[in-house]
Amino acid sequence: MQRYAPWKIISIFALILAAFLLIIPSLVGKDSVTRLQSHLPSWVPARQIVLGLDLQGGAHLLLEIDRTDVLKSMVLNLRDQVRGVLTEEKVRPPAVTQITRGWQARVPDPDQRARVLSKLNALAAPTGGLAAGGGSPTYDVKDVGDGSIQVTVTDAGVNDRVRHAIAPSIEVLKRRVDALGTTEPNVQQQGDDRILVEVPGLQDTTQLKELLQGTAKMVFRLVAQPGADPSEYDVLPSTEGGTVNVEKSVMVDGEDLIDAQPSIGQDGNPVINFKFNIRGGQKFAAVTADNVGRQFAVVLDNKVITYPVIRTPILGGSGEISGHFTSESANNLAIQLRAGALPAKLSIVEERTVGPGLGEDSINAGKKAAYVGAALVVIYMLITYGIFGVFANIALAIHISFIFASFVLLGSTLTLPGIAGIVMTIGMAVDANVLIYERIREENHAGRSIIASLDAGFTRAFATIVDSNATMMVVALILLFLGSGPVKGFAWSLIFGIMTSIITAVTMTRMMIALWYAYARPKKLPI
Repeated sequence: MQRYAPWKIISIFALILAAFLLIIPSLVGKDSVTRLQSHLPSWVPARQIVLGLDLQGGAHLLLEIDRTDVLKSMVLNLRDQVRGVLTEEKVRPPAVTQITRGWQARVPDPDQRARVLSKLNALAAPTGGLAAGGGSPTYDVKDVGDGSIQVTVTDAGVNDRVRHAIAPSIEVLKRRVDALGTTEPNVQQQGDDRILVEVPGLQDTTQLKELLQGTAKMVFRLVAQPGADPSEYDVLPSTEGGTVNVEKSVMVDGEDLIDAQPSIGQDGNPVINFKFNIRGGQKFAAVTADNVGRQFAVVLDNKVITYPVIRTPILGGSGEISGHFTSESANNLAIQLRAGALPAKLSIVEERTVGPGLGEDSINAGKKAAYVGAALVVIYMLITYGIFGVFANIALAIHISFIFASFVLLGSTLTLPGIAGIVMTIGMAVDANVLIYERIREENHAGRSIIASLDAGFTRAFATIVDSNATMMVVALILLFLGSGPVKGFAWSLIFGIMTSIITAVTMTRMMIALWYAYARPKKLPI
């Protein structure tokens, strides 16, 4: 049997001690964690295991992409496209009038109208794309007689835009929820146009709703000068009251923002400091240099936040947005700007706050299952393997503590399926010990000496243990990367359980048996 060097024994006991220090805060109440922290070394992360929505309750929101907003956005974009075609074909004046779901343009000249129709039909790309073989057209283009052309958005076009808005919306929502500091929120698609958001531990949904619903489309546009053509500007509401006439052309788009942070301005009120990327900074510098003395409007979701006068060119690629912010609204807006804009407005169709009562019942049920399972395993190992069963049971206890310590160290969320995964790995950990002990027993019955049987048992069983756990690890990793929410919680438990079961079965048990052999010097194996 291999002799264990003192440094190895010390290292193993230090590892066990560290694991117990990590899980101690999770064994006491939340009120005791702060007091406990003062008695622990500063390097110990005195935090509790993060429980999932099913164990500690939390916020549950079901969001739906607002089809009316999508249609409105498509109609507005269509206006610019129609005007572009008319200008390209030199239709004078290139005016269009709005109709239901689209626009109408008058082109009296037949030849000119034919060319315009051809180009507008080309805009009506089929849903799914030309490469995919196409589906129904995005726009309906038709000559309605009397020299007029109508272009309207089809239902298929709206459905296609909604379908393509789901994936980027999920990514933006994840970034926004992550900024709240919560752990492993569940954000996933539900059906064709809905997104489920679950945030464990969050009972007040007010801030969450405010954070998720705003599209955060920010643009910088010049304020229209007095006497400007009404067709060249939009009349937008202002947060300061009243309306502001802002030019339709966009100076700089919010997509060029790379950072936004809440701060306190010179007047003591909350402001937002922003910074552009190189492209945005160059555009911002050029526009402000060309328009010194004019007002520029910061427009968020078609509402003017502020419209200061450009005193000097802003060359640094950064600036400050002031407005009627509170500290909370400034922080929320900064989070939204950093996370990026939603491609479409979202509306809440279901809102629930899951209480912790159900979680307590689940935890108690999980505890009972774990206690019963562990007790049966302990009894079986003691009866079957005697003193070796004691070593296996000690290794099992260390195995469980390592799993919980991994949850604390990595900040992973423990869910109800995660508890099931832990119970499952208890059986796997015992299986590893059974494999080793049976191999030792076979070697001993074959006539080998005690020390040769012990060495052969651990050495030959190790490959079998690794092989059997490797396939399980592959499955757990697939669940982790492709799953979400409770499935991911189960995967984490499985991954931590597999790794710690190998460590405890091979290293911990072997060390205990080596120390026992060195101390007892048995004449025969008690197995």
